[in-house]
Amino acid sequence: MTSRPPSPESARPPRPAPAAGAEGEAAGRKPTAAGFSQSLERGLLILASFSESRPVLGISDLGRSVGLNRSTTYRYVATLAKLGYLQQDPDSKKYSLGPRVVDLGFAAINSLEITRFAGPSLQGLSDETGYTVSMAVLDGPDIVYLDRRRSGRADSFALGLHLHVGSRLPAYCTALGKVLLAHQEPAALRELIDRTDLARRGPKTITAREQLMVALARVRRTGIALNDEELAPGLRSLAAPVRDRTGAVVAAVNIAVHLTVWNASVESVMTRLEGPLRRTTAEISTRLGHRSYA
Repeated sequence: MTSRPPSPESARPPRPAPAAGAEGEAAGRKPTAAGFSQSLERGLLILASFSESRPVLGISDLGRSVGLNRSTTYRYVATLAKLGYLQQDPDSKKYSLGPRVVDLGFAAINSLEITRFAGPSLQGLSDETGYTVSMAVLDGPDIVYLDRRRSGRADSFALGLHLHVGSRLPAYCTALGKVLLAHQEPAALRELIDRTDLARRGPKTITAREQLMVALARVRRTGIALNDEELAPGLRSLAAPVRDRTGAVVAAVNIAVHLTVWNASVESVMTRLEGPLRRTTAEISTRLGHRSYA
């Protein structure tokens, strides 16, 4: 029986098997788009794994968060630690965010146009009312504080929530967050609420989706949001929107009052503070180029 000559395919030398942990198609993944760095993406995903509720993580925790094996995760983590974006506890061997991340966060906040324009107005509102004033933006289902001002008066009250520039809170249980959620497009709002655990944080937290949607509709209608002990016992706050030149709501400003300082009715709080709050947010909005023709 005459044997057939080898086909061109069979005559080629065998291809070497891809090394373990190889990236791209060799590891069974689709090729990435031109100009896209998968290594950079992985490094950023590792940094994003840390949060206020998960400030310290080990290699195994990080590997599970980003879907990488232990050895690959370690290489990324070691590089980030060497560059100062992560720091390792010598006893537990676990990691937390490093000082370089803090520097980046403050640089990002300070680069926002709104932070350059709002500071004097926020301080003026705090001095006028005697209460803590804050400004925040929406980031997913959370708010992020861009600025916080306290009055120089002796009776001004530190709220004790350990909040500072860069702090995050769930949007649904804060006056700032309700303003920002209320002005989202309907589809985006539904997606954000779906991602939110409406857990009870204070004695009057709204924990029912339908009730929250009604409250947000009221905020859209009135232009003012109220937090009456929804975030923490004894804490009330009012918030109003800040708009840019297009009319879009880009931030919110609030005044926070604790019942131990002023145990007044909600109506009294609204009567005294709503006017100065609206005037301040209108002032900041004007500096951002917004023009009201109402």
